[in-house]
Amino acid sequence: MTATSILAGIFFLFTSVIIVKGVRIVRQSESMVIERLGKYRTTLAAGINIIIPIIDRPREIAWRVVAERPNGQKVTQFRLKDRVDLRETVFDFPKQGVITKDNVVTEINALIYFQIIDPVKAVYEINNLPNAIEKLTQTTLRNVIGELELDECLTSRDTINMKLRSILDEATNKWGVKVNRVELQDINPPVDIKEAMEKQMRAERTRRAQIIDAEGTKKAAILEAEGRKGADINRAEGEKQARILRAEGEATARLAVAEAEAEAIQKIAKAVADTKADPTQYLIAVKYIETIEAVLKEGGAGSKTVFMPYEASGLMSSVGGLKELMSATKD
Repeated sequence: MTATSILAGIFFLFTSVIIVKGVRIVRQSESMVIERLGKYRTTLAAGINIIIPIIDRPREIAWRVVAERPNGQKVTQFRLKDRVDLRETVFDFPKQGVITKDNVVTEINALIYFQIIDPVKAVYEINNLPNAIEKLTQTTLRNVIGELELDECLTSRDTINMKLRSILDEATNKWGVKVNRVELQDINPPVDIKEAMEKQMRAERTRRAQIIDAEGTKKAAILEAEGRKGADINRAEGEKQARILRAEGEATARLAVAEAEAEAIQKIAKAVADTKADPTQYLIAVKYIETIEAVLKEGGAGSKTVFMPYEASGLMSSVGGLKELMSATKD
């Protein structure tokens, strides 16, 4: 083998290495920050890219990886990568103890969803981006929970999530990161606090049940009283209408009787107009006889005693006048 063939082989090998090192294929949703002689040069997008080996090198970024040990325990590790993942990433942070406004130590587990929108800032503005996001989330969570009481923490998760997202998004903006969502997974107060809250909840439910029962009894009593009142009013109204109708009936009957008597008097007066008999005496005698018949009926069938008025002569003259009137009427 000659020296020329050896040099040619070395040149071919060197050229192949240069070509392999100079061609970089970047996958979709990834980017690569390139430095030339230690200074930022460009950011490679998805697809095939050409760089100059030796003088152009990708800048590595620390990334958070959760590894599982043989015993099943999960361990968080940080590894260096030469590619920046532009997809939305979720970090599940371990539980941490926070103190509420009313001095209750509570364990809270949080999730954060973020996305790198500027790879250059994510590489150069912060040393360890995942670790910085984790620590920032933990400290911000302590500050937000410290302003709220335990009851507010348990009932205001949406408010806490929105407040955390706003603060973290503003803080991580200079790192080229966009915080999309923050979620609180678990809020675990101490055991004694849980027991006290359960007792309070049971007492509150018992109180509400008693209030609802009392309100139902009250409404039932009110409705019953209103029913009795309505029934009494309707009964009184019915009696009133009945009395009015009876009074109107009696008035109509009396009026009809009076009209009949008036008509009878007119006929009698017309019948005796040509005679010298007095119609007044006739009417008095008729009423007197009717009264005596009523007295006899009230006295009973066995009663034989009849008391005559002192002015019997007037009665006899009336009867005589009646006899003459009846004779005149027959003629």
